[in-house]
Amino acid sequence: MKDLEVKLIAELMKNSRRSDRELAKALDVSQPTVTRTRQRLEKEGTIKEYTMIPNFQELGFQIMAVIFFKLTHTLSPREVEEMHKESRRMEKENPTTFLLAMNGIGMREDAMVISFFRNYSEYAEYMRRAKEDAMKRLKPYVDAESIEGFLINLEEGTHYLPITFSRIAANLRKTKD
Repeated sequence: MKDLEVKLIAELMKNSRRSDRELAKALDVSQPTVTRTRQRLEKEGTIKEYTMIPNFQELGFQIMAVIFFKLTHTLSPREVEEMHKESRRMEKENPTTFLLAMNGIGMREDAMVISFFRNYSEYAEYMRRAKEDAMKRLKPYVDAESIEGFLINLEEGTHYLPITFSRIAANLRKTKD
């Protein structure tokens, strides 16, 4: 990736509401160069979306949970699609605010979900349903006994570094300056 592209992405991560003119000034290039580069990065899918990070507590969430689980075996592409379909059906029946759901490796687990909850009771009910659904509807794919959560209190002032993309952006700029 070219230096200008990385620097542009870093600037957009800090504040995606800035105009191309403001970005051009920050990057010391012309506004048409920023516009062309940004549009190309959007078209290529390097820039997936523009968003903001809210104060989750102000939205009524007290808990962010990182929920880990183990798959019963390495899933085939067809099984992955079936598990995703069933998961989407379950989510429609029991809506939960998800930030992320990913497969991965580590901590003796295969996958994780990050969700937000208004209180501990809502989290506990979600976990009860998740284990029940894993035993009934996702049994071929998910080890229900492995489902565990790590809870994060969203109260302001309780975290060393809250959720933000500005730190990632600053690091990207350091590597390209």
